[in-house]
Amino acid sequence: MADMARFVVLLRGINVGTAKRVAMAEFRLLLGGLGYTEVRTVLNSGNALVTGPDVAADTQARTIEGALRERFGFPVRVIVLTAEELRAIVDEHPFADVADNGSQMMAHILARPPGAALLDGYDPVAADPQRARLIGQVIYQWCPDGVLAAPSVGWPAERDVLVTTRNWNTVTKLASLL
Repeated sequence: MADMARFVVLLRGINVGTAKRVAMAEFRLLLGGLGYTEVRTVLNSGNALVTGPDVAADTQARTIEGALRERFGFPVRVIVLTAEELRAIVDEHPFADVADNGSQMMAHILARPPGAALLDGYDPVAADPQRARLIGQVIYQWCPDGVLAAPSVGWPAERDVLVTTRNWNTVTKLASLL
């Protein structure tokens, strides 16, 4: 029997406006149908905590993406993190001394750490050098004037790497529930 581990499943771009609606009750059922246990969704923005076989995150993401497309009829991109990866995101927070509002602190989570070739083509921190840092597979961005006023630090059109964004309140809530 495979070893079991705790994971965080992050859906990208669902339940924003009226397009791409995914009910969290249905998402929980879908994850349970894929064999995950201890399934818990958090908020309505596509966050889940699950227990499942300790296999590669990208393999799990592809499986969940396929099941979501089959069930809902549209593509949904997925990032899967181990419990340890999420805890590291929290522990490595570079703006903890100044970021005093979790709704204005963003974690842009990449599907994988960017390689040198990708960074040669685009530096995400250059758009907001005083308030953005790339650590591992996360672009941390402090947005004291509000998220809408902050420069975009994601990759153009995500053609090179999948990114999904969560505010710090969501990140720390997920970590606390692990």
